[in-house]
Amino acid sequence: MTTADLVDDPGLRRSLSAVEVTQAFLERIEALQPRIRALITVTPELALADARRADGARAAGDPLPLDGMPIVIKDNVDVAGIRTSVGSRLFAERVADADAEIVRRLHVAGAVVLGKANMHELAFGATSRNEAFGHVVNPQAPDRIPGGSSGGSGAAVAADMCVAAIGTDTGGSIRLPASACGVSGLRPTFGAVPNRGIQPVSASFDTAGPLARSVTDLRQVLAAIFGFDPHDPTSRRGTTRLDGPDAVAGLRLGIPQELFDRSDPSVARCVLDVADALVELGAERVAIVIPDWEAAAEACGIVIRADAFALYRDALTTTPELLEPGTRERLALAAETLDVQPARAQQQIWRARIAAVFKEVDLLLLPTIAVELPFAEGSSTVETTAAVVPYTFLLAFAHVPALSIPCGATPGGAPVGAQLAAAPWHDGAVLHAGAAVQAVTDWHRPRPLAKTSS
Repeated sequence: MTTADLVDDPGLRRSLSAVEVTQAFLERIEALQPRIRALITVTPELALADARRADGARAAGDPLPLDGMPIVIKDNVDVAGIRTSVGSRLFAERVADADAEIVRRLHVAGAVVLGKANMHELAFGATSRNEAFGHVVNPQAPDRIPGGSSGGSGAAVAADMCVAAIGTDTGGSIRLPASACGVSGLRPTFGAVPNRGIQPVSASFDTAGPLARSVTDLRQVLAAIFGFDPHDPTSRRGTTRLDGPDAVAGLRLGIPQELFDRSDPSVARCVLDVADALVELGAERVAIVIPDWEAAAEACGIVIRADAFALYRDALTTTPELLEPGTRERLALAAETLDVQPARAQQQIWRARIAAVFKEVDLLLLPTIAVELPFAEGSSTVETTAAVVPYTFLLAFAHVPALSIPCGATPGGAPVGAQLAAAPWHDGAVLHAGAAVQAVTDWHRPRPLAKTSS
């Protein structure tokens, strides 16, 4: 039995004690962490305490919703008593005194916290090449970037070091590593999941969410962390339906042809295979046009960089040696933007434009990363990030839920992800669609990284 077997078979997980499952994943982490560098901190004592709690609830006849699911938490999310480094020397000694609200909810639901995931420094980049804690390696394609900023979360899932992971997505930081590492990742509706206890990048966009190999596991984790937090100023009230059948018959699937035409052809072909699968399941394919999408992507980037610069201006000035060169370069670019207000104003126009699109269609399909996934060696924080973010920025700027699911690879072996999006608070709709696709395909199953025992 391997951890891959445990990931793929929830019934197998339930047939074992949570302690047994947890020990298997801790052994997997010990074996692969030197090679993948997906984690910054491993928390075996906390994990086993969580597992015993889950086993106790099961023994009492009242199993918890996540029932001992092994999870890793991105290292910009507070876990009480554990360092929250944000992937940077700037916070290398900071220890959280309380759980972030989503971590509290995960504990209540019976999750097992295995450790804190590696990431791009300050959640401000897409390569996850981290000088302070080691460059994250992409288990699906070791010569390619693992995406970011939640690169360690994506790599941990792809390497079967956990069943699910928590990431954060400002302009794509869950969906990019999901696509790069060949797993699934959800950016929920903005404000649907609390940000309290998470180090921000841009309060205008920051959104926590889950990564997992299967959409079914994503849905379980989302159910545990979803919901209004009265103590979080970014939290919003709303509901979504996560139960019910994974059916797409009759749904209108929007295909923005220009975005496919502007994508690498091998990437576009993989994503259009998802469209074909949905049509075979009964969805209706609808051609749509999204005007001015390039301007929206540019404006989103301006706002994110401006917000990050406001947070880290002092560090850039007083302790630049604690920041990596790529981080300093991106922050310096933000400093050159003198007036961010036009970009902020453009967001309301863009949200209205996307709302109009969702009157024509129920779901929107587009590539997660439009270019073939860049190579890791020599990747630049500034240039590589700029190359991979435009299509994730579009949906972040609109505050809509967006799911990235794997859909194959290019001839060069680079994983490809497809984004499914819906109107705000229709998170359940994209999850139902993603699960329906995964029920009839096996794009989420391949594991180029050889299975090892544990």
